[in-house]
Amino acid sequence: MGKVRVYELSKELGINSKKLITVLQELNVDVKNHMSTMEENVAQKVLNMLTKGEKKPINEESAAEEAKIETAVAEKTPVETVPVKKKKNSKRFIRESRKARKTARLSGQEKGTPEESLFLEGRITVGELAARLNVMPSKILAKLLDLGIIYNINQQLTEDILEILSEEYGIKFKIKVDPNEEVLQNLMEQADEDSTAQKLRPPVVTVLGHVDHGKTSLLDAIRETNVIASEAGGITQHIGAYTAEINGKRVVFLDTPGHEAFTAMRARGAQVTDIAVLVVAADDGVMPQTIEAINHAKAAGVPIIVALNKIDKANANPERVKKQLADVGLLPEEWGGNTIFVNVSALKKEGLEEILEMILLVAEMAELKANYSREARGIVIEAKLDKGRGPVATMLVQDGVIGIGDPVICGNIYGKVRAMVDDKGFRIKKAYPSTPVEVVGLTEVPQAGDNFMVVKDEKLAKQIAQKRGEKLREATLRKEQKISLDDFFNQIKDNEIDLNIIIKADVQGSAEALHESMMKIESEKIKIKIIHKGVGAITESDVMLASASNAIIIGYNIRPEVNARKLAERERVDIRLYRVIYEIIDDVKAAIHGLLEPEYEEMILGQAEVRQIFKVSRVGTVAGTYVLEGKINRNASMRVIRDGVVIHEGKIDSLKRFKDDTREVSTGFECGILLENFNDLKEGDIMEAYEMRKVSS
Repeated sequence: MGKVRVYELSKELGINSKKLITVLQELNVDVKNHMSTMEENVAQKVLNMLTKGEKKPINEESAAEEAKIETAVAEKTPVETVPVKKKKNSKRFIRESRKARKTARLSGQEKGTPEESLFLEGRITVGELAARLNVMPSKILAKLLDLGIIYNINQQLTEDILEILSEEYGIKFKIKVDPNEEVLQNLMEQADEDSTAQKLRPPVVTVLGHVDHGKTSLLDAIRETNVIASEAGGITQHIGAYTAEINGKRVVFLDTPGHEAFTAMRARGAQVTDIAVLVVAADDGVMPQTIEAINHAKAAGVPIIVALNKIDKANANPERVKKQLADVGLLPEEWGGNTIFVNVSALKKEGLEEILEMILLVAEMAELKANYSREARGIVIEAKLDKGRGPVATMLVQDGVIGIGDPVICGNIYGKVRAMVDDKGFRIKKAYPSTPVEVVGLTEVPQAGDNFMVVKDEKLAKQIAQKRGEKLREATLRKEQKISLDDFFNQIKDNEIDLNIIIKADVQGSAEALHESMMKIESEKIKIKIIHKGVGAITESDVMLASASNAIIIGYNIRPEVNARKLAERERVDIRLYRVIYEIIDDVKAAIHGLLEPEYEEMILGQAEVRQIFKVSRVGTVAGTYVLEGKINRNASMRVIRDGVVIHEGKIDSLKRFKDDTREVSTGFECGILLENFNDLKEGDIMEAYEMRKVSS
């Protein structure tokens, strides 16, 4: 039985969604907002009641029970949902609604038109609409997120989403459609309507888990046991994904870094993974990265299957691990929950068939389908610039078929497929749904998470890509800065807003204490959400999660990794580092009340690694170091970092190149560093030079 959303029914009826929600609630239909769903036959009954039978029934079962709706209204009894044996296509109702609105617009008889109008042209993104409405893009994204719709700033808004936003802002959007985009949209809708070519497709799976818990071992074991056929020349062609088979059915595993598969793509509004397999070592149990992986999977909204690995070890304790996971929201099926647990041993290749069977079971319940006759569309998993072949993109076909010679649009990039290589290294001529394939022929390198589609008309594809490129350049000029504590107060003056925070600390106790302190901060307009907390250095994964969730990272007594800091600058993620907990609380409170006035900011000058230790009598411990990046300045403040945790902050006593004193040492050179009042140095420690600079107001 298909589902129909409230806003879809309201558009068919030509009334405001809020009014319809009131009517439905009076009929005891369980709906709460625009995105609430109801059974298709219930929607048909409401439709017939409010239009006095002028609308045609959505299906025969609904028509047979039209009379019951009037009785339900009179007696204020719940509308009964009748099970239907034959499954119907729920998209039909939406398509009819769209056609009705289009006809109404052409005839000038559209109902419920707000007095204020705003003219929009072509392909409208969130950033462009925000600029036209003179609001922050984050406010539009927040409204959509409240309705369960995940969007990003450069993603195209559909007609249905614009309809919802029109109601929210009380403004009628009058859209001047780009002729080429309209042709493309019509082609896509025609392909969508062809339900005869819909078949079950293989599931796409990502494996997540804590380091050393056996993610790679499990993937390798599945690859050796189940990978289809043999690889070309015995050499693995790494394209970021591979296909396994069990009982004649395929499963696609993404072999990209797990968190990136969720966060980088979710940050761009894409959803690529169907199922997440969480690998947990039965001897170690739940670790910091395990919690992190669970948070990423939940944020992406995909079902989780737990693989309890290393079950063959003598000290394995699966029941203890199940208890730990139950405490963080993954309750096993045998305990009354809905999370599947499978005992495996990647080393002894035990439980592999069972884990694949469970993946297929979850996929079967989800009824993953795709069209095997239309032009392909899907997502770019990863991309690179190859010296010999030019731009090369690993694409995952999600729907339709892509072949050699097909024109492809990938966002604002155009290309023509010159060659395709599958996950086994073989050249292929066609790729079908849920097939990872390396494509050569794009004019530029796309980004991971970009959507692609095949367009048979090459001229049309070029024109659309060119126009999108122009629009994207305009939108980039207005691109929203990521949220920071400094400008947070400006965003909360008018509306209630969530402040998403990621906490990283040196020990678990500090992280818990900080979490509790944050939750005690009260405000009428602010709701603080701790979307992740963990122990250890701030990693690239933390920054990507912050970017995807528009969060602030707060670090207590730890430092970001070099690559994480660079990524934070690129993604404009605000990282705040502290040594005292009450300062964190004070800053967050001050930001909430608009009192934060930053006077100084920390500037990282350079980092050096301790390669050798020299004990000098009556002087102390001299560190023989190699400058990894930036410069080490004689007058700079210096902190010592061991395994991502700050163990000392102070001043440099002396800085030498060979036996001579020097003012600074640049990247790639060695030097000797003696710190003031600190001798507890070890090989592998990182020395970070920094200075506090006054920020002009």
